[in-house]
Amino acid sequence: MARKDLFVGRGKKMGGAFTAAPALALVLLVALSVAATANVGDSCSTAVDCGGGQWCFDCQPEFAGSSCVRSAATNPFQLTNNSLPFNKYAYLTTHNSFAIVGEPSHTGVPRITFDNQEDTVTDQLNNGVRALMLDTYDFKGDVWLCHSNGGKCNDFTAFEPALDTFKEIEAFLGANPSEIVTLILEDYVHAPNGLTNVFKASGLMKYWFPVSKMPQKGKDWPLVSDMVASNQRLLVFTSIRSKQATEGIAYQWNYMVENNYGDDGMDAGKCSNRAESAPLNDKTKSLVLVNYFPSVPVKVTACLQHSKSLTDMVNTCYGAAGNRWANLLAVDYYKRSDGGGAFQATDLLNGRLLCGCQDVKACSRFSLKTTL
Repeated sequence: MARKDLFVGRGKKMGGAFTAAPALALVLLVALSVAATANVGDSCSTAVDCGGGQWCFDCQPEFAGSSCVRSAATNPFQLTNNSLPFNKYAYLTTHNSFAIVGEPSHTGVPRITFDNQEDTVTDQLNNGVRALMLDTYDFKGDVWLCHSNGGKCNDFTAFEPALDTFKEIEAFLGANPSEIVTLILEDYVHAPNGLTNVFKASGLMKYWFPVSKMPQKGKDWPLVSDMVASNQRLLVFTSIRSKQATEGIAYQWNYMVENNYGDDGMDAGKCSNRAESAPLNDKTKSLVLVNYFPSVPVKVTACLQHSKSLTDMVNTCYGAAGNRWANLLAVDYYKRSDGGGAFQATDLLNGRLLCGCQDVKACSRFSLKTTL
């Protein structure tokens, strides 16, 4: 009886006017309902005010106050299906995925170089990023990820051993057996089998998609469903041509075209190939990579870049690539935007690729079947 009285005393006001516990539950229910129905662009104070796949962000200096913006990609495999060739989908890509704000020094020397992302590689993957751009270097008798110039890694430009990042990727692939990850390596590793040794040590080789299955002369890639069924869910491309023969790592520009990077790749109304790539309209390469990030990364302006100018460039590069939509869209600070950002641009690409729509969410299993 004493325990019951104690409970009632905590739960009721004097005289039993109302019960606190149900009132609190009602408040929580209302708060959760508001969060669940929050739309991109709604005002917010914290992420709790926003819906799933959103975060609360203040896109300064142009906008006043924080609003809910997207923080996660739409998964086209789940929304529609994974029965099309790999090159019939678009994948959000992070530039210098490893160059993370606040990453502690692993050399004991303070780092003096640019950063390009704010999330761990694991968080990037969990939020729907499906392609990672990594800069690999010979350093300290191992392979490291560095943001350097001149092809040389230094104590003050090194981020971490490549093995650490590769293990994050391996953990993600192991936990998500229906997902495919693409690695695009700006490669400065010259030690014999240097990269292969790290891939083996990380456990990633069991997911390796072999060069022998990659298409020639612009043909379609294997079906995503087949890649998943065979567990060959890691695509790796290198910038060193000879490694395709020596290590079985695909030479990037044998399989894709790529526009200019840095400021040249953000010139409105223009979309031309980078020097190493074939012309964008070369249809003997069946993947199209579009870069959209400045030469010098600046966090405070990234949200403004990931707006109409990004979708305008996606459309410009469509024409430049011989009326082909990009498969890979690479950005800095991928979550920063004034609304949909790089996620919405990727939805546009998948919508165009899958059903000719402006947004992949407009695609359905029926429309896919009727347009193929």
